[in-house]
Amino acid sequence: MGDVKGKKIFEIGCGGGQCSIAFARQGAICTAMDISQNQLEHAKKLAKENKVDIHFFRGDFHNLNEIKSNSMDIVFSAFALQYSPNLSEVFKQVYRVLKKNGIIVFSFDHPFFAIVNPANQKIADSYFNTGKHTIMHSWVDKSLHQFVYYRVKISDIFNALKENNFSIERIIEPMTFKEQTAWTKGRWKKIYPKKIVELLGPTIIFEARKI
Repeated sequence: MGDVKGKKIFEIGCGGGQCSIAFARQGAICTAMDISQNQLEHAKKLAKENKVDIHFFRGDFHNLNEIKSNSMDIVFSAFALQYSPNLSEVFKQVYRVLKKNGIIVFSFDHPFFAIVNPANQKIADSYFNTGKHTIMHSWVDKSLHQFVYYRVKISDIFNALKENNFSIERIIEPMTFKEQTAWTKGRWKKIYPKKIVELLGPTIIFEARKI
């Protein structure tokens, strides 16, 4: 994303606001949106602790009417757009709020990584099994939470950008060898086992430009 000082950045699906806080600390002018009021309250608390001024608001990234047209230099999203049932509509909204030559930078769980069984490193599902999926997570307090997300192919993301007149600048597939764990089904479970990550990165990042 380069030097963000003085840039107007809009984060969609900001969660706890950590990315916007990082941008603001580098001198960016940040606006951030999430659908969860609880997340936004946490984000406001973190922003205050980090002594940065960020405009947070609650909303759905399929409708960005609160943001003026042609007003943002950068739209950013980390692992949020995979919760959209209509990527094309999101990109249509993003195109409107970006200035000419503005960019969108966003990440997804890599669609290839999503079909591999971490226990045996074998393909466990079809790459073409796209659309709505649900998964249950057990948190540390043993409460159960259902997450709804939408699996897509890489071509789905690419084509949705092209349909909305974006120029794809880069596709980045970073590799990481750091193992991570999550509390799943009543125990700590490796979600990025080293054996898999050495073969296939879990993240894919897109950078596209409004033309």
